Amino acid sequence: MAIRVRHPNLRSLILLSLLAIASAKVFFEERFDDGWENRWVKSEWKKDENLAGEWNYTSGQWNGDATDKGIQTSEDYRFYAISAEFPEFSNKDNTLVFQFSVKHEQKLDCGGGYMKLLSGDVDQKKFGGDTPYSIMFGPDICGYSTKKVHAILTYNDTNQLIKKDVPCETDQLTHVYTFIIRPDATYSILIDNVEKQTGSLYTDWDLLPPKKIKDPEAKKPEDWDDKEFIPDPEDKKPEGYDDIQKEIPDSDAKKPEDWDDEEDGEWTAPTIANPEYKGPWKPKKIKNPNYSGKWKAPLIDNPEFKDDPEIYVFPKLKYVGIELWQVKSGTLFDNVVITDDPEYAKQLAEETWGKQKDAEKAAFEEAEKKKEEEESKDDPVDSDAEEDDEDADEASNDTDAESKTETDKEDVHDEL
Repeated sequence: MAIRVRHPNLRSLILLSLLAIASAKVFFEERFDDGWENRWVKSEWKKDENLAGEWNYTSGQWNGDATDKGIQTSEDYRFYAISAEFPEFSNKDNTLVFQFSVKHEQKLDCGGGYMKLLSGDVDQKKFGGDTPYSIMFGPDICGYSTKKVHAILTYNDTNQLIKKDVPCETDQLTHVYTFIIRPDATYSILIDNVEKQTGSLYTDWDLLPPKKIKDPEAKKPEDWDDKEFIPDPEDKKPEGYDDIQKEIPDSDAKKPEDWDDEEDGEWTAPTIANPEYKGPWKPKKIKNPNYSGKWKAPLIDNPEFKDDPEIYVFPKLKYVGIELWQVKSGTLFDNVVITDDPEYAKQLAEETWGKQKDAEKAAFEEAEKKKEEEESKDDPVDSDAEEDDEDADEASNDTDAESKTETDKEDVHDEL
């Protein structure tokens, strides 16, 4: 009976979940299937300087599904810019979810894997590094110091970077990055469907002046005692403490046998540190009974703060784009989605990355294994060793031949 009771509830929950996903608004979704080039515009930015990179349509060198393709940077030391348009919308009163997958097959040393959302009208043929954007999001790697997720919001024409540190993935496999902004001005950043950071737009970006500030007029009271420990007034210096010498003669030292008092002078034992000497005397410290704590200026309302209940709103979102400079190419983007439903984005990630990640990892490990085998074959050290072995074998064969010849000569001589 208990099972029968649970089943309808479980079915109801699944049905409600499916209905919720079905009701999601998907403003843009790109899985880079056939016809993707008709939906994306390659920018001519940097083309005149012969620095505009070309995109490859591929599933990559290793993957979990060869039919699931994306677009990949293909030339080193190139600028890349490409964008797609969707019906303009505002996220007012709605959650905004921006998600995509990225893979750095080139073992990225320095470069980005981020995407941008742009508002208003944009000349897609001229889309580049100077084109204003509303949101920039995704991983950025450079050397040992920079390995983080960029989350930049444009507010009042100023780009503001998140103040919290969000580490990104640095391997050569596919990872899914998700940025969620809610109408209550809270946000979440997820990697591979796992929340890595969450908080408020008010506190984690400098979009608005702080609500509270330290009172600039406040001063520490004169009787405020901020010394946590004080010398013990009851502690007394031991008698004779000042008579203790820093150094004392070494009792184990002996006058050298060849020491001549007339020539060398009167011998005196060398000195060593006195273990009884503890340095200048200081009274021990005790807890201050009048300790008031560390003084801090009280907080007051910031007169420059003016709340903006629409701090989370981007009213004219219309384009999604990728704009990168890559020293070393090989970054692959796929499965882009812009929606108002985090659950829909989560399901998309599971249907793509989630189903393919194990096979992709196995393919990568196999590729690495083959690479190591090839490198070991081409290793000049090994080649030299092989040549030395061959020379040794030839020398050995020559020696054997010479020995055999000499033996044959001896046999002939004996017969004669």
